[in-house]
Parts: sequence; structure tokens; C-alpha cells
Amino acid sequence: MATKSRKSKSALRAAAKAAPRRSSKTLATVSAKPIDKAAGKRAAKPGRAAAPSARKALASAARPMPAPRRPKQKIAISHFSEEDFKADGLRTYAQYRDLGIAEATHGLARAHVIRMLPPCNPQEVSKLHTHAVDFQMVYVLKGWVKSYLEGVGETLMTEGSCWTQPPKIRHMILDYSDDVELLEVILPADFKTVEIVADNN
Repeated sequence: MATKSRKSKSALRAAAKAAPRRSSKTLATVSAKPIDKAAGKRAAKPGRAAAPSARKALASAARPMPAPRRPKQKIAISHFSEEDFKADGLRTYAQYRDLGIAEATHGLARAHVIRMLPPCNPQEVSKLHTHAVDFQMVYVLKGWVKSYLEGVGETLMTEGSCWTQPPKIRHMILDYSDDVELLEVILPADFKTVEIVADNN
């Protein structure tokens, strides 16, 4: 009897030792099963954060579009020549010496020297108008010019005077000397000019 009980105890201990090994193998087998990712996505609850790819798409859509690249600018060199003054500009009472900036910058800006033709005729010259520009600057190279600027009034500009005219500001020339020459820089090269007609009613 004692021998049998000892044998049965040994068998029980061997069975107990073998049981964890079998269960660990079973767990290892279960954990090694492939995970169904699609099922995990289907099981996702509504209201959860968007997937990383969706967040990236939204972020890229919110970014501002880069400004279009302008063509490469060229060097513009202009030497004085009396023949370069031509009556082909905005004002019929002036001659213009184009400095080649418009062509070199592909229309980004224009620069020219303006000679007003004497004598000044206020009926032709003194007309209130505006320019649809981004920037406009005038520098008096020689002589003088009297102008009206909205918000400033009448101003006498003499040799060395310089002023800017903000976009669409109302202005006009009132008078000028017989020898006046102006340097004008404008952005863009081509722009719209609107004459302001006085309402006498």
C-alpha cells in the first residue's frame, strides 16, 4: 500500500508540473495568432480622433498656397540720350524717357523720367484723378511742380523734393516750371487711371 501511495503521489506531482507547461504553450499559441487590423478599425467607436493620414491631409489643405514664382529679372542699364524722350506715356503734355525697368522686371515695376512740356495749361493738366497702383514715388530732378494731394492739399515740390502717392489717392498737377523733370517709380508697370469728374449738381 505504501508503495502504491508513493507512486500515486509521484504521478500527481508529475502531472502538476506538466500542467503549467501545457497552459503556457496554449497561451503562447493564442498570443501568436495574427491580429485582424481591419476588424480593429471596424470596431472603432465614432467620435474618436482621425487617423494620422487624415490629420496630415487636413493640415496640408489648411496651409496657404505658395506665391507663384516670378520670372528671373534681368539687368537694366540706361544711359542718357535725348532721343529717348518720347510722347508715348500717360500724359499728352509730357515726354517720357523709359529706363527699361518694366522689361527687366517682367512688369513688376516701371521707372521713367518725365519732362512736362511748356507752358503749363491748367485746363489740360489740372484734372483730378487716381491710379490703381501698389506703389508710386516721384522725385523732382529739375525745376518745380505744384501738386494737389488728397488729405495734404497744395504742395510746391522743388528740385530734390520727393513724395509718394498711396494707391487710389486723389491728386492732380496744378502748375509746373518750363524746365521741370521728374523721376517716377511705379508698381506694377501697367495700371489703371481713373479721372474724377466733378459733380456740379
